[in-house]
Amino acid sequence: MPEIHSFVHMLFLSIIALFPVINPFGSALIVNPYLSRLSDDDEKAAVKKITLYAFSICVVTLFAGHWVLELFGLTIPVVQVAGGIMICKMGWEALSANVNRQTAEKNVGNLPQSEAKDDISDQLFYPLTFPITTGAGTMAVLFTLSAHSANADRKKYLINTGAILLAIIAMCLLVYGFYGNTKKITKRLGPSGQTIANRIIAFLIFCVGLQIAITGIKSLI
Repeated sequence: MPEIHSFVHMLFLSIIALFPVINPFGSALIVNPYLSRLSDDDEKAAVKKITLYAFSICVVTLFAGHWVLELFGLTIPVVQVAGGIMICKMGWEALSANVNRQTAEKNVGNLPQSEAKDDISDQLFYPLTFPITTGAGTMAVLFTLSAHSANADRKKYLINTGAILLAIIAMCLLVYGFYGNTKKITKRLGPSGQTIANRIIAFLIFCVGLQIAITGIKSLI
């Protein structure tokens, strides 16, 4: 029972921490201009690659995070403060202006459909996967989760790491689901609905970043 409780607790904590920074719904609205000019088959292939890249980044960050912290002599509170500040910055920028989506529309809005597939293939990792889908905020959260999962007891370490991995898989499935249905989402929301949704999500991201930073500051004090 203690093992199950620990697993569920870490799973819940990981999902709550990762969801705002990965933000599958908000990110789907940002990548929509890149994917909207592709055929259905090409769009599915692009979404699969983005999801695979995002999963790879998260897994590598998770398992290397603890070693990176030790290598640079960093502590969890310091990572929390730095990561929280970055997440706050992301939320504030999204609240101030929807720059990423405007840039995306400018870059791909005038591309002929025949060139859209070739153009998108060079952008699947950057910027669509990093930093739009899994950026600095995601890495900061995973660094923190990795440090929290570290335990002298191998069994507890495996339980905690397994929970975080499951949370990563859940987030990637959400990314795949939302990214694969961006056309339907934007059609239902409309321009005003997209703006409202983006602002609400941006505010939540800012609040999460502030909470992480405050927790780190309290630990340092």
